[in-house]
Amino acid sequence: MRPSSTRLGRANLDRLLPSVRRPAYDRSRVTPGIVHLGLGAFHRAHQAVVIDDCLAAGATAWGIIGASLRSPDTRDALAPQDHLYTVAVRAAEGTGHRVIGALLDSVVARENPATLVDRMADPAIRIVSLTVTEKGYCHTPQTGDLDERHPDIVHDLNNFDAPRSAPGFIVAALARRRAQGLAPFTVLCCDNLAANGHTVQRIVTQFAALRSKDLGKWIADTATFPSTMVDRIVPETNDADRDAVSSALGLRDAWPVMTEPFTQWVVEDRFCAGRPDLAAAGIELVTDVKPFELMKLRLLNASHSALAYLGYLAGYETIANTMTDPHFARLAAQVMEDAAMTLTMPAGTDLAAYRASLLKRFANPALHHRTWQIAMDGSQKLPQRLLGAMQDRLLKNLPVATHALAVAGWMRYVTAIDEHGRPIDVRDPLAAELASLAREAGPVAERLAPALLGVGKVFGLLGAEPRLREAVTTALGRLYQDGARRAVETHVSA
Repeated sequence: MRPSSTRLGRANLDRLLPSVRRPAYDRSRVTPGIVHLGLGAFHRAHQAVVIDDCLAAGATAWGIIGASLRSPDTRDALAPQDHLYTVAVRAAEGTGHRVIGALLDSVVARENPATLVDRMADPAIRIVSLTVTEKGYCHTPQTGDLDERHPDIVHDLNNFDAPRSAPGFIVAALARRRAQGLAPFTVLCCDNLAANGHTVQRIVTQFAALRSKDLGKWIADTATFPSTMVDRIVPETNDADRDAVSSALGLRDAWPVMTEPFTQWVVEDRFCAGRPDLAAAGIELVTDVKPFELMKLRLLNASHSALAYLGYLAGYETIANTMTDPHFARLAAQVMEDAAMTLTMPAGTDLAAYRASLLKRFANPALHHRTWQIAMDGSQKLPQRLLGAMQDRLLKNLPVATHALAVAGWMRYVTAIDEHGRPIDVRDPLAAELASLAREAGPVAERLAPALLGVGKVFGLLGAEPRLREAVTTALGRLYQDGARRAVETHVSA
């Protein structure tokens, strides 16, 4: 079917094809209660869907105002269609389509920072949630502390009312509320940070204290920062996806999101200004998120990263393509097996079933999740995904060869030259520094591995651990000698 040229919008929801789900509530009665920083595909396929369910259950005071901190692309695509968009859930047996109405409006922070601060300071806003990726917190991943020398933090400290960073916006809005005698909002991090709520609280209060110790103390004493674990695979949307979704709708959607059937959200039940009934929408409310967070980081995210770096080097474009190679599928399983030994889960948690479900999800042929996309920002991801498990295994005197191969894959990738001498478009906050170290060391594992292990922002003190250095250097040497595909085959067959 040829895609329609008529744009999705509030006025033509009744023209959607019958198979498409649509908002089950009167959208004109919804008012905002949440500001979300980082209006990307993941939020729109995950938290916004949950809030859409809450609105359908009658919680009409919890609509979302989205904020893109830099790019206007999402706002420009969604504003002409009244911020309605489609979630396309892809499985091997077919695709389901649902139009989401929870997003009421959006702002672009760079265009007018004061507007975003105003929206966040509004007393109607009781939750500020975030999906700004690990690098968006302007912190040092190895320590979890604010990076006071980060350019955006330096800017925000000198332009308090016109911030650029997520911590800057949060503190500016909380300072406004304190000055007006208003209660604070809950800050709800939905990014893959270790102990994400506690980490963001530390970053925000450290930033606030640089402005005023009293402000930092007020935020620490009155605002809440629940920890969370989020899980749903959301690939990039391409033009073919847009055409397919528009054909399924019978209307044109400029910015749909693609995702998988599986979704999970575990939330620490600690909200200073109230919340919608998340449990009724299928969310797990707990007193301690940490076991679930480590489970996801060390099983899903770690194996995802291993597949991304080594799969990219081996020439695979997507995770599903990579999983068609039985040696790479076995590698993912080995990363999970080794990491599982570092976890202590609540009674009743079936880690074997969880690991089996991950392997099935990775192999979903309908989900085109690019290895290059997952490989982004590795310097921010490695500490949480791979290094923590390596450290715990070393403390137990267990081998770390499987994780070392994944780390070596990252090292080979950030040299920015692939196995055929072609350039790699490395997207990472430390890309220039890493490439410089790689050029200086050359393609020699005994020089390159120590050079990169010495990057304190990534490895901290762990980079000097002799057993880790030996394992990573050996794995990197194998990658240079045999290439990624052969190195993975040799490793899983040993």
